[in-house]
Amino acid sequence: MRTLLLATLTLLYLPPAQAPGIPLTPGIVIDRSTRIRPGVYRLPSAAIDRPAVVIRGNDIRVDMAGVTIEGGAPFADPDSYRGTGIQIAGTGVSLSAASVRGFKIAVIARDSPRLRLSGLDVSYNWKPRLLSGLEQEHQADWLSFHNNEKDEWLRYGAAIYLAGVDDAEISGVRAVQGMNGLMVTRSSRLSVWNNTFSFLSGVGIGFYRTTDSKVMHNRVDWCVRGYSHGFYNRGQDSTGILMYEQSSRNVVAYNSFTHGGDGVFLWAGQSTMDTGQGGANDNFFYDNDVSHAVANGIEATFSRNVFMRNRIEDCWHGIWGGYSFDSQILMNTFARNTEGIAIEHGQNITIAGNTFTADELGIRLWANATQDPNWGYPKFRDTSSRGYDIASNVFDGVKRETDIARTEGVKRFDGPMAPSARPVPAPPSPIPGAIDAKLPVGARRGRDTIIVDDWGPYDSLSPKLWPGGSLSDRPIRLRVLGPAGSWKIASIRGATAAASTGTAPGELTLAPQQPAVDFRIELEYIGERVITPRGEVIAAGKPYRFSYSVFEPEIDWTVNFWTFDAATDPLTQPAAFAARLKTPPARTHKTTRLAYANARSFGQGYSTRIGVTAAGSLRLPGGSYELVVTSDDGIRLWVDDKLVLEDWSIHGPKDDRIAIGAGTHRLRLEYFQNTGAAALQVRVIRRG
Repeated sequence: MRTLLLATLTLLYLPPAQAPGIPLTPGIVIDRSTRIRPGVYRLPSAAIDRPAVVIRGNDIRVDMAGVTIEGGAPFADPDSYRGTGIQIAGTGVSLSAASVRGFKIAVIARDSPRLRLSGLDVSYNWKPRLLSGLEQEHQADWLSFHNNEKDEWLRYGAAIYLAGVDDAEISGVRAVQGMNGLMVTRSSRLSVWNNTFSFLSGVGIGFYRTTDSKVMHNRVDWCVRGYSHGFYNRGQDSTGILMYEQSSRNVVAYNSFTHGGDGVFLWAGQSTMDTGQGGANDNFFYDNDVSHAVANGIEATFSRNVFMRNRIEDCWHGIWGGYSFDSQILMNTFARNTEGIAIEHGQNITIAGNTFTADELGIRLWANATQDPNWGYPKFRDTSSRGYDIASNVFDGVKRETDIARTEGVKRFDGPMAPSARPVPAPPSPIPGAIDAKLPVGARRGRDTIIVDDWGPYDSLSPKLWPGGSLSDRPIRLRVLGPAGSWKIASIRGATAAASTGTAPGELTLAPQQPAVDFRIELEYIGERVITPRGEVIAAGKPYRFSYSVFEPEIDWTVNFWTFDAATDPLTQPAAFAARLKTPPARTHKTTRLAYANARSFGQGYSTRIGVTAAGSLRLPGGSYELVVTSDDGIRLWVDDKLVLEDWSIHGPKDDRIAIGAGTHRLRLEYFQNTGAAALQVRVIRRG
């Protein structure tokens, strides 16, 4: 008995590297240094506050080499994932080498100073299905990270979510094909380096009230939504790195933030907007690649920062610096942007030593004629546009070098500028042993490489069919994307194809068999190794099937518009509004697609305080369907003269779904848009 007891004690207290490892069990709490037995563990979690695994203690090391923790079924739709994989609490905790997938939050740590996360793979976790389509965005896909005082960011999920983790180190972590990568709040002195947070549909790295940290040598590419090449470039507040609400004195260097909604999205925070005080100040952005952002390579507003030696190419705006002050933009490389630098209401800014090549406009500085009287910032501080030093910039092939309006105190220097009283930070030293995070020479680059489908950005690791133009083109051109190989048609319905075989990458054309778009084509691919968007690996030479389908039945909509005022308000004066809709409309038009993505899309003069009626008919072949009605604001819908939907209120963009069967149906709706954001869209989804 004594011999057995000694053997047991020896096993329990062997150093982690020598122990055989303990297995994971549901609800396990790890409170000492240990190694986990390698294997795949299915450990569901019902909610964020009910983690599958808890690590709790001080100065403990947990080695999970060879361990995979699954919260949901592998390769399931990621919007079905729930809960938390690993929850950490304690000082000096170290977690290494785990693979955690299938959760809303893969790893969460609260009040855990000196945390160490290394070598984790937290890919293929939660993300929502996107509603924006090929030719029109959906207002509901827009993100808002403005508030996180009560951990509101958790609603968007994350590969890693950290709160109160001063002096933490996150290195060698990989997170792809989710929504958000690393999200940090209320922390200081972090080291975030050598990580990959790419092909995410939201944010790569997010900071909220996080200061004095280093973000270096990270690959954070293709963190994007809200983009369809040739149709719209909105970004919808996706970004490579997000820095919000007094995130100050951080060093961001040697990173790749390409192909994002923004490359860098920095905002002072709501507290600054309300009081005019503070900002996300004194951050140093050095030698980052923020190219090919669909909106802004760098958006940094209401704050004081330094931007030096960054590569900024092929963006809408290279740097957008609205209301920035005391900032320095030095020795950056701008190329092929619509506007290189755009700053409204900026103050005391140095723009020196930059090169601009083939931009539409180099530098644009201005003040707006008026400002919203209801917001706090201009009530508490001067917001005039003034005080620029512009020196030693080189313009090559730029259509317009500068455009300056309503701005005072602009000093131009043809040669070197006189030494400034404002010090320039020394370049940060690279971290020894760090990766070269930049895209290699010859790598796939450019906004035309960004493809965002229902689930986010496409990573080119699997074959994919994607339109090469509008779906109204005849014939319809489909690009065959992905690894090199060959394909053949496995099945096709509703269209004829110009060829039955081909190579990938390549192209095929389809001729729909009826005016309404209703087709499906499936190809079988054989070629290089495939990694699917859900993480499944298909060996080289094995067949892999992929498809593309479109169902857009024509609806002969007649749309009428009215404006309203306080006397005919749809909520406070419903009878007067109803009477208003019986008068001759101010505008009428006919369309086969009822799809208004925002207030501007209703047309000039109809962005606010409008009433709309629309009526049409459609014919559906055998099967089952849903009407998907997007509204912002009030909506009523009748199908075959039966009221099936009513939400007569001011609300944000939302979808309502109504089951509908085969046959011919009459549709009629009433809608009002008050002020602000707007959306009105009716789609038909085939369900069987």
